[in-house]
Amino acid sequence: MKRAFYIAAMVWLLLMGLSFYWNYTKLKSEQHQIALEAASSFFEQIVTTRAWNAGHGSVYVPVTKQTQPNPFLLGPDRDIKVNDSLVLTKVNPAYMTRQISEIAQESQGVQFHITSLNPIRPQNMPTPREEKALQSFERGVLRVGEIYSSGSGNRFFFMAPLLTTKACLSCHAKQGYEVGDIRGGISVNLPFVPRVPITALLLGHLVIGIVGGLGILYMGSRLSSAYAAIHRQAVMDALTGIPNRRSFTETLLKEFARSKRDVIPFSILMCDIDNFKGYNDTYGHAAGDECLRRVAQSIDQSLKRPTDFCARYGGEEFVVILPGTALEGAEHVAEGIRVSLEQKAIPHKGSPPFNMVTLSLGVASLAKGEDLSHEDLISRADQALYQAKRMGRNRVQVFR
Repeated sequence: MKRAFYIAAMVWLLLMGLSFYWNYTKLKSEQHQIALEAASSFFEQIVTTRAWNAGHGSVYVPVTKQTQPNPFLLGPDRDIKVNDSLVLTKVNPAYMTRQISEIAQESQGVQFHITSLNPIRPQNMPTPREEKALQSFERGVLRVGEIYSSGSGNRFFFMAPLLTTKACLSCHAKQGYEVGDIRGGISVNLPFVPRVPITALLLGHLVIGIVGGLGILYMGSRLSSAYAAIHRQAVMDALTGIPNRRSFTETLLKEFARSKRDVIPFSILMCDIDNFKGYNDTYGHAAGDECLRRVAQSIDQSLKRPTDFCARYGGEEFVVILPGTALEGAEHVAEGIRVSLEQKAIPHKGSPPFNMVTLSLGVASLAKGEDLSHEDLISRADQALYQAKRMGRNRVQVFR
C-alpha cells in the first residue's frame, strides 16, 4: 500500500510539472500575442498614414538637411521653388515611411522597413527574414510575427503585405502591378523583453507540488497505519495477541499445499488448557482472560523457528503449525510447550492433582507422500488431544 501512495505522490508531482509547463507555455503565448498586436497596431498606423499621403497624391514639405529631394521620384513637379529661402519637395508614401521609421527608432527603438521582392530603391531590398515573409504572402499568409535574438537583445519581428491601390499606380504601374496585387510589405521590429513571471510561477508550483506530495504521503501513512490496524484486527486475536482462527486457516492452507507440493513432512499440534472452566469458576473471568494471555505467550515463546506458527483456535484451545517437521520432531516440540507452561506454575486449585494451569496436546503429522487432506490432519490431531484428556491431562499424545 505504501508503494501505491509513493506512486500517487509522484503522479501529483508530475501533474504539477505539467501544470507549470502548460501555464508557462500559455503565458509565453500570451506575451507573443501582445507583441503581435502591438506590432500590428504600428503597422496599421503606418498604412493609414500612407493612405492619407497617397490620397493627396503625395505631399510637399520644405527641403532641409534631413529631407532632401527623392532621387527615385521623377517628374517636373517633384520640387517647387517658393522663394529664395524656401524650396518644397514632394514626399511620397515610401519616403514618408522611411522618415517616420527614423523618428520611431530614435525615440522608441521601433524600426519600420518598407520592402518588396522587386524594389525601386536599392535600400528597400529585403533582408533574408523579410524575403521569407514576402514569399509566404504570395502563398496566402496574411501576416508574420516571431521573436528573434539580436546583438541588442530579443526583438519581435512583424510583417504584413502592402496591397496595390489606385493611388499607388502612378509610381508602380510601370513595374506591372495592378490594383489588389501584393507589391511588397512593411516590417516592424520592436524591442521585446519577455515578462513571464518564471520565478513566481516556478516557486508557486514547487510549493503546491511539495505540500501536496507531502500531504499525500502523510495521508497515505495514516491510511496505511489504519489499514494495518484493521488487518491486525482481522487476523490477530484481540485477547491473547497471537493470530486468530482465520489467520490459522490461511496459513494452514498455504503451508499444507507447499508441503504436499515439495513432498516434505508437516505436523499440527492441538492444545487445550486443562479444566479451564474450573479456573474461571474459581478465579473469575478477568483472571481467566489473563490466564489465556499467559498461556498464549508461553506457547508462542516455545516455538524456535520462524516458520512455526501458533494461533488461538477458539475458547481455551490453541493450534500450532510445524512445516517441515516430522512426527518425532513435532512430539518433541509439543513436550517443550507442555513443560514450559508447567514451569510457570500458574496456580489452579480447580485442576487436581496438579493444582496449576496445564496443557494437553494432540500431535498429528503428514508423512512424505501420504495422501491426506488438511481436514483429516486436523481431525487426527483433535483425536490425539481427546486421548490425552482421557489419559489424565497434562500430557502429549501422538496420533499413530
